[in-house]
Amino acid sequence: MVINMQNQLVDARNKRTEWYLDARFGMFIHWGLYAVPARGEWVRSHERIPKEEYDVFMDEFEASNYDPKEWAKVAKNTGMKYAVLTAKHHDGFCLFDSRYTDFKSTNAPCRRDLVAEFVEAFRAEGIKVGLYFSLIDWRHEDYPHYGDKHHPMRDNDAFNGKQHDFDRYLKYMHNQVRELLTNYGHIDLMWFDFSYNDMKCEKWKATELMTMVRELQPHIITDNRLEGSAEDSGSIRTPNPTIYAGDFASPEQMIPPGGLVDSEGTPIPWEACITLNNNWGYHARDNHYKSAGMVIRTLVECVSKNGNLILNVGPDATGRIPEESVKILAEVGAWMKDNSDSIYGCGMSGYPKPEWGRYTQKGNRLYAHVMEPQVGAVCLERLAGKVKAMRLCRDRSEIKETFYWNLEEYNENAFFFFGAGDVDCYPLPDERDTVVEVELI
Repeated sequence: MVINMQNQLVDARNKRTEWYLDARFGMFIHWGLYAVPARGEWVRSHERIPKEEYDVFMDEFEASNYDPKEWAKVAKNTGMKYAVLTAKHHDGFCLFDSRYTDFKSTNAPCRRDLVAEFVEAFRAEGIKVGLYFSLIDWRHEDYPHYGDKHHPMRDNDAFNGKQHDFDRYLKYMHNQVRELLTNYGHIDLMWFDFSYNDMKCEKWKATELMTMVRELQPHIITDNRLEGSAEDSGSIRTPNPTIYAGDFASPEQMIPPGGLVDSEGTPIPWEACITLNNNWGYHARDNHYKSAGMVIRTLVECVSKNGNLILNVGPDATGRIPEESVKILAEVGAWMKDNSDSIYGCGMSGYPKPEWGRYTQKGNRLYAHVMEPQVGAVCLERLAGKVKAMRLCRDRSEIKETFYWNLEEYNENAFFFFGAGDVDCYPLPDERDTVVEVELI
């Protein structure tokens, strides 16, 4: 009976995540009150800012340049198929009109339900919508303060001995999740964050919470952080996941070697969440941006390991996505327009990783992502006699298999040149990643 129940959980997960595994590329948006001090989303914790000093930032939250339609266009033009907005981060400030708190955008100078506008704008562009929700709330009086690992008042003696009614906090937290899944229509993805130490699993009344989530929106997919974290994926990596194990694992700021599988070697859905610079929330002095080339190669690496990439932007306090972020995303989008067939619906290939780059695959279409120029022909290892046709993805121009004289000794492999004749492969047509579609026999 237990085995049957576990099989049902995995089968249901596989069904729910079909669209997600096809999409492969999403946008994360960390936006909230922390954009006003502009030193990252953990500023209140890192600087141990008292509640009274942090609350005044709400008086400056005007969101005067918030245009979610423009955000949605940026995401669509980048080739992103889903987007996740921080409805509430750890500081407790809500971008939605929660009836359970006054600490929300509808009480700030902007007087707007920012989540409602987000879901409407992104749905209009055909982008699936997700909401991030923090299990942690540093502002709620019943969330543990003194001695907690992360609370801003963790070592403030004024809070030593203060009693907290954690069940009261959990009722508050569950009620806000219910609001998000009741008041904003069809939500495709719920991104919970995060568990640590003993603050995990049934500490959150996770079975009760997930039962409610499934009752309200049975189709929705969730991450694994009711049970796990970036350090520990939890039971999703076993053949016996719990009801709250989540539908996908969420490695953070790294890509797992070889991708993620359960203990029996079966691939599981996963998503690398990666920042475009070094912070999730807006940081005015963080100019350490990844290049478009690095983003493209990161996306390809994730897909080549059966994973997704959700790439983060951190809008400023006015609601503007930083100009440098927009510029990088536009370049990534231009590459995606030419090469998205090698991303959407693709996954790991059955062939070994080539020395010059990576493979992704969809059915009998093998995509060779050539990232390193070669002296001589590009080698398709062990593919001799298996190639029906090859095309350059970006313009569908023919690439012919070569049988040049100096390759005869290595006839178990297939080879090609990018040039019109038998010439070398330097420079690459696209130095970031030149993609060749190989149709297999």
